[in-house]
Amino acid sequence: MPQRAIPCALIRGGTSKGLYFLASDLPEQTELRDKVLLAAMGSPDPRQIDGVGGAHPLTSKVAIVSKASRDDADIDYLFLQVSPDSDVVSDAQNCGNLLAGVGAFALETGLLSADGDLTRIRVHMVNTAGIAVATVQTPGGEVEYEGDARIDGVPGTSAPVELEFVDLEGSSCGTLLPTGSVADEIDGIAVTCIDNGMPVVLIHSQSLGKSGNETPAELEADALLRERVERIRLHAGQLMGLGDVTNKTVPKMSLVSSPTQGGTLSTRTFIPHRVHDAIGVLGAVSVATACAIPGTVAANLLPSSNDGSTFEIEHPTGFFSVDAEVTAGADGFSVKRSALLRTARLLMRGTVCVPSAVWPTEGAKQQ
Repeated sequence: MPQRAIPCALIRGGTSKGLYFLASDLPEQTELRDKVLLAAMGSPDPRQIDGVGGAHPLTSKVAIVSKASRDDADIDYLFLQVSPDSDVVSDAQNCGNLLAGVGAFALETGLLSADGDLTRIRVHMVNTAGIAVATVQTPGGEVEYEGDARIDGVPGTSAPVELEFVDLEGSSCGTLLPTGSVADEIDGIAVTCIDNGMPVVLIHSQSLGKSGNETPAELEADALLRERVERIRLHAGQLMGLGDVTNKTVPKMSLVSSPTQGGTLSTRTFIPHRVHDAIGVLGAVSVATACAIPGTVAANLLPSSNDGSTFEIEHPTGFFSVDAEVTAGADGFSVKRSALLRTARLLMRGTVCVPSAVWPTEGAKQQ
């Protein structure tokens, strides 16, 4: 029996890459859809040798795009994290890196039409019901992927994709500071729990006996560190209203320290069990937001002279610039602005094939 061929595109978005699908090309039933995606990626297998996944969480991602289901957006974007070495497909978080490629994909597939040389696309991020505005370069009505914009963690340059986030605070946890405090103590360590698009727990690296300059491989090789970080994560998940996060990909754990390359502060981020080679887009937004709030673990690392709203977040492969403005009021802190720049590039378009035993080719699409 022939394999099932499913239209899709492989796109690098930011410092991640993944498969982008139209929702209409996948099963509507969640359990069957997830089986199809696991087969397409080659999971569960640490090498993902029988699929197109890249054997790492950053290259085992999926974006599902469709016409908007709400009036204040142009398209819907559902992000799914496909685990390389288990049969888990998670919708528990957004992905700001794949978000960078969503607008281009919608234009390439005809979901939307270009609007002049710059096309602003309102994206409904289905995972958390937030809205992001992506500005895509479209000279002559065509998506432009080549340009002079450079982001750390990606070789070369590409056309810029501007991302501005609207009402992200508390998108997963309900409030910007889900514990009600700018800092808490877990397992004898000061932490800041924050959610401005991504639930993140910030910890001073030195509190865990680390300098903050370690490589991702060095941190992953420290079994005692990983165990302690996970213990804190499980406790923080409860405090943040996320429940039992044992099998969830949130919250992310960000070890922060003083900058070494001229930035605002340095980060090493558990996502949550592997250590990110850079930092996730929305993770960086949450970290930068914490920098703008006095008394947080991040803000306490900043020089007293810092009064800007652009924060250079250092990560293992460079910098991430985030504009974050926060205001304080009678009801606490609120986010005035969150914005940044990413790039994206179409790598391949065509079909990905899955065994007919997973999704039979005969008859109508299974529901």
